[in-house]
Amino acid sequence: MIAPGETIGILGGGQLGRMIAMAAAQLGYRCHIYAPEAESIAAEVSAAFTSADWDDSEAMAAFAADCAVVTYEFENVPVGPLSALGTVPAHPHPRALEIAQDRLSEKRFVSDLGGTPAPFAPVDTLQDLQDAVAEIGTPGILKTRRDGYDGKGQWRIGRPEDAAALDLPAKPLIYEGFVTFFAEFSVILCRGADGDIRFFDSAHNVHEGGILALSSVPAPAPVVEQVPAARALAAKVAEALDYVGVLTLEYFATQDGPVFNEMAPRVHNSGHWTIEGAVTSQFENHVRAICGLPLGETRLAARAVEMRNLIGDEAHDWPAILSDPANHLHLYGKAAARPGRKMGHVTRLTLD
Repeated sequence: MIAPGETIGILGGGQLGRMIAMAAAQLGYRCHIYAPEAESIAAEVSAAFTSADWDDSEAMAAFAADCAVVTYEFENVPVGPLSALGTVPAHPHPRALEIAQDRLSEKRFVSDLGGTPAPFAPVDTLQDLQDAVAEIGTPGILKTRRDGYDGKGQWRIGRPEDAAALDLPAKPLIYEGFVTFFAEFSVILCRGADGDIRFFDSAHNVHEGGILALSSVPAPAPVVEQVPAARALAAKVAEALDYVGVLTLEYFATQDGPVFNEMAPRVHNSGHWTIEGAVTSQFENHVRAICGLPLGETRLAARAVEMRNLIGDEAHDWPAILSDPANHLHLYGKAAARPGRKMGHVTRLTLD
């Protein structure tokens, strides 16, 4: 057990790290942020900040020496440099990062555990793509196996001729068949070092332009019916990885049951509603788990909760947002409101 007063290291300096650090401070912990960027919105609310490249082993070792435990705010932290952490525990285990960083590895891993992803095939050449399209059919999505998020690194293939005309990027890819679904939802769990697993209510998620726009709980009844099977798979993933911390799996709700979309070994945007809307937030429970503390209650703290992301200039609407007393506004402190950039979120609770 890591006692309050110790330092938690967070790899990554964005808004998820910021919210982890704020939850950690509430429990009496200090946080030390490590990120390559010179400026960090997570560092603004933390006790210490190291700005250094991921492969700077000397800086990483000095960072680790200040920390009792290390965690991540996003899944694309390079795994190799983490050897410089030495004996300082890292939660979740870096193996979870390795799997989540590669869409092909991720889908194979989940398939081996009995999950159902969309039909998929690896693509390294134009011939591979044409073969995949012939086998899986169209429409489909060609994606980079690594680094894509919020709709980036993706190309829609509407018909076989689209594949033949595509100028493939020089990186590993994966082709996925389209899934006919009526809703998207996520399963967020927290697993302690003792194996205790707590599930948050599953949010119904709505995306716009590949970016999460809205998460609401409780989800509609047809989605709720698919949550038990989705939770069972998520628990298998957590147990197979001996996972410690918050883990998120995203799903499509289909007529044939939940179809796995992707995994995030971290706190997740679709769980931001838990800050006000659950008895214990995903961020606090993540801190509790990685520090070996008992996990907190995850049930709803309101009859219904809605979380809306503030994208780009939407963050400038804060006066109108705050005019509704049921709203809880979170602005991340980012300087520039660029299109497609998550600038904050607003959570609205329905209490009666």
